[in-house]
Amino acid sequence: MSEGLREKHKRRTRRRIADVATGLFMERGFDRVTVAEVAEAAEVSVNTVYNYFPAKEDLVLPPDQASPRRLAEIVRERPPGRSAAQAVLDRLREEVERRDRTLGLTEGFGPFFAMMRGAPTLVARLEELGHHMNDELAAVLAEETGAAPEDPLPRVVAAQISGYHSLIFGEIGRRVTAGERPGTIAKAVTELLDAIEEMLGAPMLGYAVREGRPCSE
Repeated sequence: MSEGLREKHKRRTRRRIADVATGLFMERGFDRVTVAEVAEAAEVSVNTVYNYFPAKEDLVLPPDQASPRRLAEIVRERPPGRSAAQAVLDRLREEVERRDRTLGLTEGFGPFFAMMRGAPTLVARLEELGHHMNDELAAVLAEETGAAPEDPLPRVVAAQISGYHSLIFGEIGRRVTAGERPGTIAKAVTELLDAIEEMLGAPMLGYAVREGRPCSE
């Protein structure tokens, strides 16, 4: 079904507000810009901004992109024969290979990342996102393995997966801040993923393997 004019207008308005906000935040800092100033610069009302972005932090970390369901969804979508831990490793490798925006492997991400790290409310949002991501993943693992409520394994495995997922984002952030190019960062992160996979071992890589015959390579 083709996109209607109303939907196109809403999408363009949302994009314009986000772009204007990002420009102001990069220029002056997240905490020094008000939603009213974003609205004025984007030539919309304050209510319109809040209709698209219920919280100021959503202008930088929109829920549809910075989702607490990320890890849970990766695990739910894994093909037969792949474990939960392997599925997340596979997805991270794919995203690194294509220089995905999700990881920040794009030119010009350094100043944007610095802006985020300089705003306490955004740092708090990222930390909260990490906790929710871990909880959502643990719930999926418990459901898929049929674990009893008192079984600690789903939470242990979720914590391990969330840990190396955070490690990858932290490594990218560190290297971006140091001014490294996306290609250089991608190579280093790929080597880090290799090291993580080597150290995980059979118990982690064999936990919650999806039933069914794996697809042929």
